[in-house]
Amino acid sequence: MRIRLERINIQEKITVKALLDSEVIELVISLEFTKKQEFKLKKIEKPIYIRNVNKIFNKKGPIKNTKEINIYYQKYRERTEIDVIGG
Repeated sequence: MRIRLERINIQEKITVKALLDSEVIELVISLEFTKKQEFKLKKIEKPIYIRNVNKIFNKKGPIKNTKEINIYYQKYRERTEIDVIGG
């Protein structure tokens, strides 16, 4: 599905394709994408290690940063903090 992301500090919006999974309880975004879009990240105090369904640690590594962002889908808007995975 297509959604829009808005940087809060400069109100610049970008349209991206997002994968929707009804079993996921957190939003994640790749470190590579955040670097490409030049997002300013917030470092978290302690890394969060992610396990896959098969209980093996995710190969992208732990979550070390987050990004506060506005998400738009059709007429819906939400301000949220997205975990950044990779690195």
